[in-house]
Amino acid sequence: MSTIVIHDVHVAPVVGQEIESGYIRIERDRIVAVAAGPAPDVPGAVRIDGSGCLATPGLVNTHHHLYQWASQGLAQDATLFEWLVALYPVWAAMDADVVKGAAGAGLSWLALSGCTTSSDHHYVFPKGRGDLLAAEIEAAREVGIRFHPARGSMDRGASSGGLPPDEVVEELDDILAATAEAIDAYHDPSFSSMVRVVVAPCSPFSASGELMTQAAALARAKGARLHTHVAETLDEDEHCLAQFGLRPVDYMDKLGWLGPDVWFAHAVHLSDSDIGKLAATGTGSAHCPSSNGRLGAGIARVSEMLRRGANVGLGVDGSASSELTSLAGEMRQALLFQRARYGPEALPARRALEIATLGGARNLGRENELGSLEPGKLADIALWRIDGPFTSAVADPVCALVFGPPPPLARLLVGGRSVVEDGELKTVSQDAAGRAGAEARRRLTRLARERGAGVV
Repeated sequence: MSTIVIHDVHVAPVVGQEIESGYIRIERDRIVAVAAGPAPDVPGAVRIDGSGCLATPGLVNTHHHLYQWASQGLAQDATLFEWLVALYPVWAAMDADVVKGAAGAGLSWLALSGCTTSSDHHYVFPKGRGDLLAAEIEAAREVGIRFHPARGSMDRGASSGGLPPDEVVEELDDILAATAEAIDAYHDPSFSSMVRVVVAPCSPFSASGELMTQAAALARAKGARLHTHVAETLDEDEHCLAQFGLRPVDYMDKLGWLGPDVWFAHAVHLSDSDIGKLAATGTGSAHCPSSNGRLGAGIARVSEMLRRGANVGLGVDGSASSELTSLAGEMRQALLFQRARYGPEALPARRALEIATLGGARNLGRENELGSLEPGKLADIALWRIDGPFTSAVADPVCALVFGPPPPLARLLVGGRSVVEDGELKTVSQDAAGRAGAEARRRLTRLARERGAGVV
């Protein structure tokens, strides 16, 4: 479609003035106008009736582990380290079929919750199990949302003082070669890109200092961004102090891992000095409130980070620590967690929407392309139906979106293309995607049992 006009819609653009009744005009994959009042008559345009709807930028998910869709509900009462130790042997059994089914289900679930762009941190690559990264990239292509696969890695197994068993780590040279090949094969830096590859060693307790420094050099040489887990739990603090003599953010600083091309997952346990370093260097973070709550990790100091100028995006984290969590729902979780800890003014509804959209776009280095409804940006738009018999009781549409359960999704556009209409996927069969995710779980369970994994 070359021209689309969404008319009679309440627009929350994130940047600029909120519009109670206006229109959005799209040409090809770009927004060309956002304005109040009646929409102009554009010959040949496809008109979308936005009456009773709230238009927001498409949500941006900046931390996930899609393969974990196939291992939900396990180690339900464990801390992070206990949970990882229990699940590493299960994940060691995955193959490309498991990843494809899990990724298709997970990305479909994200789209149905208003997500137009998602990253994914995949860091377990068992040998001889097919091309796992290609499998999830293909799943994203089918669903039709923008995808930032983070080629993760671990080279520090238990025998080297790391947490993961040796069977799930890779050799340093193999990691660097595979990561470079992934960037060369899939990374598209263009404005309208659907795929950009991220370089992402897993964490300080599973990646050596040499891997971290060489990965950073590789990413910067190839123009890719950097991502890893940092400061998720107090166990990690203790591990880093014992192994490296430094707390996690100071260790990342020593390795050259602070900067505007880096964002960290979780960042729960930050000192005042840590927050200052993130703000001063432009290093971002992905806040994952449901996962942090599920694992008992704590509550990130999001309101303080925002107050001091550090960028924060939103993430649902892997489904195995955040079962069936919707990205839209994480706005509410973020708001409630901050208010429970810091008071009712800690995180307003519109700031929660901002971290779910523009904050995420900044983490991915795409704030000039995504994250707000402005002329010149990509037409990645969520239309939320706020005129239902119950939702309409809330007078403020943004409050209705953020404070309560996510309202029905009337339309999701990615570059002007409809991915969801009236709560149904249009790009793939919704039922088939769900069945494929369930089959991925059954397949992983069988493969893990054949290997003797005890938790499934």
